[in-house]
Amino acid sequence: MWNFFVPLQCAKGIFVSDERSCLLPGCDVVFTSCKSASRRANMAASGCRGVRSILWKYGSCGKNFCVSRSKTVPQLPVRQICVSSSLWKKNLAAAGPQKFTQEFIDKQVEEFEVGKRHLANMMGEDPDTFTQEDIDRSIAYLFPSGLFEKRARPVMKHPDEIFPKQTAIQWDAEGRPFHFLFYTGRQSYYSLLHDVYEKILAIERHQDKMRNKGLFTSETKQILLTGSRWLLKEEIEEYLVENISDHDYVRLIQLMEKLLSMPYCSLEEEFILKFRKQLEAQSSKHEIPALQYDPQGVAFSVADGRRKTAKASITLRDSGSGNITINGRNYLHCFPLLQDREQLMFPLHFVGMLGRFDIEGSVEGSGHSAQAGALRLAISRALLSFVSEGEVERIRQAGLLTADPRIRERKEQYSTGTLRDDTTPLSHWIIVLYKQPYLADHKHKPALLLPVNYIS
Repeated sequence: MWNFFVPLQCAKGIFVSDERSCLLPGCDVVFTSCKSASRRANMAASGCRGVRSILWKYGSCGKNFCVSRSKTVPQLPVRQICVSSSLWKKNLAAAGPQKFTQEFIDKQVEEFEVGKRHLANMMGEDPDTFTQEDIDRSIAYLFPSGLFEKRARPVMKHPDEIFPKQTAIQWDAEGRPFHFLFYTGRQSYYSLLHDVYEKILAIERHQDKMRNKGLFTSETKQILLTGSRWLLKEEIEEYLVENISDHDYVRLIQLMEKLLSMPYCSLEEEFILKFRKQLEAQSSKHEIPALQYDPQGVAFSVADGRRKTAKASITLRDSGSGNITINGRNYLHCFPLLQDREQLMFPLHFVGMLGRFDIEGSVEGSGHSAQAGALRLAISRALLSFVSEGEVERIRQAGLLTADPRIRERKEQYSTGTLRDDTTPLSHWIIVLYKQPYLADHKHKPALLLPVNYIS
């Protein structure tokens, strides 16, 4: 907290009352009378420059200053300003998330459209057919970035994707709320619970009608939910435009499960599917390379594989003797580690075809482990031409046809690798204690750390 004392130029007979006070955003403003001016005149000069910037920043609040007329004409009054930043931070936290008006959103949309047309002209494209994919490609070209986190890279998105959705005005001009659940604090959430329970009651009434007619049966048409899941908590919040707790989310899902377990739940199939998300079905069909034949009539297959920055190409020849040649050399010389050689042989071992094929391959880029992974993926893809559909499914379920999506991690500064540090481990040092022979008390001197290679 800082105290500044600034003399004010007031009109004749007017002074700021010492009984009045005004609170500015972020600072406490206290007005004192002229009696204290003489005591603090010496401190005013040093504080004028700092307060001038504060008064200019909060100048809009100066219109609310209270003045009163006095019977006596004082000297120059003094204003005492106590700046308290913690109060301003508390007010910002209590205000909650920032609200955006519709006029602000409309202005942002207008600026986005103008910027999109300008960007299209810069790239030599038609502004009328310039899509969001074209915008992303243009931004990546004009502002190349090597940031590892993609969300930190420059973007140009529509304001609807950047600014969060907000609830509209929920009360009329007289202040009366539109919804009867307004004072619950989460009217959209509790309204959804009411809707789900109404669906349950409607199905129960339908069941009673079927029982009265003697047509009730539990073996009714069920809703097909294969390949779908319930909406996540974040997706429910986006749907409701409200924040809910984990307990509220669990209670909603339990109520939906109860609705789904009823015999005649298919009557509300459309309502239930609104809260389920269809998962993208992973295709079990893979592109199988066609068999090719050389002039001698020997079948062979060609496939490619990648891992990290390593690229591999494989030619798998049938009726061979099990020879494996990588980059013109035997694979024993290319991969001296047993683990890497096991990676190469695992697809052939999995289908029980060790020693049947001759493999000729080439690989480049990255390290030995990534090169072995790229070759394994290429061999697995080439094997699909020689096995049945059932074996193809077994290979797929074993994960041999799935490319490793991992990439090389960035190298940190002042370190040998991504995980390795330049500091010498403590195990490579020994502690040596030595005595000073001339000292009468024969106390040990502090320990001396010496590296192992220095001792040897």
